[in-house]
Amino acid sequence: MIKKTEERHASWLELFFDLVAVAGVAQLSHLVRGTTSWSDAGLYVVCFLAFWTAWMCFTVYGNVTGEAARTMPVLLAMAGLVFMAGSVHDLGEHAQGFAVSYVAVRALASRVWEGRGNQRIIVEWPVVHAGMGVVPWVVSFWVDAPGKYALWALGLAIDLVAGLTMSGERVAEWASQSKRPMPGWAFAHLDLAHFGERLGLFTIIVLGEGVLTVTEAMTEVPEWEWPLLATVLGVLALLAALWGAALFQGFGGIPYLAQAAWGPRVLLPVHCLVAGLLAALAAGFGDAVESVSHGHLAAGTRWLLCGCVAAFTVVGVVARVASGRWKRWDFVAVLAGIGIPAGLGFAGGTLTPARFLWVLVLAVVPGLVRELPRRGRVAASGADGP
Repeated sequence: MIKKTEERHASWLELFFDLVAVAGVAQLSHLVRGTTSWSDAGLYVVCFLAFWTAWMCFTVYGNVTGEAARTMPVLLAMAGLVFMAGSVHDLGEHAQGFAVSYVAVRALASRVWEGRGNQRIIVEWPVVHAGMGVVPWVVSFWVDAPGKYALWALGLAIDLVAGLTMSGERVAEWASQSKRPMPGWAFAHLDLAHFGERLGLFTIIVLGEGVLTVTEAMTEVPEWEWPLLATVLGVLALLAALWGAALFQGFGGIPYLAQAAWGPRVLLPVHCLVAGLLAALAAGFGDAVESVSHGHLAAGTRWLLCGCVAAFTVVGVVARVASGRWKRWDFVAVLAGIGIPAGLGFAGGTLTPARFLWVLVLAVVPGLVRELPRRGRVAASGADGP
């Protein structure tokens, strides 16, 4: 009889650590709440990517070390991420605190892999080892905005390129040729199944921010009439559709992706993209509820919602192709997922928020319907589908 390997799940320490993601996503989404400025949108992208990278460094640590993860470094990283999240509310005044906290978390994330006489190298994502990407952040300590933000973007771009192109073996080879090489090197690998769960939990947190934003917006409305209720129900329906695509029918929060389709080097930046889109949507949902009294959505909110849903669809298309799941019906799903948001963006200015959101739900539903017959066959057979 073959003994089945016990499936690993997130530890209590990892779940406690994820509380900072709740705070961070809540603050970051406010950067695009009600804004029509491209500079604000760019700043949101930079700050979200920085927060996500810092969070990911310790998510990787927990994934590799498991129950052997040291509690104190994780708690210190939580403190750094809290300061990053708190700085976002008034970034003009607290940009320095955001940068210092980021550098501190990255330095700590690099340090936890070092032992006496040896160092572990993460093969699939060597970004966890603080390198050239942190240097522009340090330089930004002495630079004012907007140059400070440009340096942040440069550092994150370096990390992104390194994550896509550099392997742990190359990092070890470079370090072994340095003037002070470490005497021992050990390569560490990610547990992909557990890692997918951790990424999915982050996605759940981001979707939860959409629920929280709508709930807070509802509390500002004294009388709950049908237009408000229909708008809130439309938001919840859209959130449910996005959940179905990203988690129920996807992997690691990426819509329609099979577990074995991508390795961590591709999986991680795409997950960051999807999480960033969903967090921006959460901000748009709040604006949509507040727009009920006006009878229509502002142009900025309209394009934010439509752009995020269309981009989500494109990611789903790429994931389906990579997973070998492309079928004829997917052409319908793509036309709906891109065509409906485009049409709403250009011509949806006269629609009420409720009608706008319910039409936008139709952009996501065809992809879900396409998967239902396959899921039904899998459930009936008791087998795991690809």
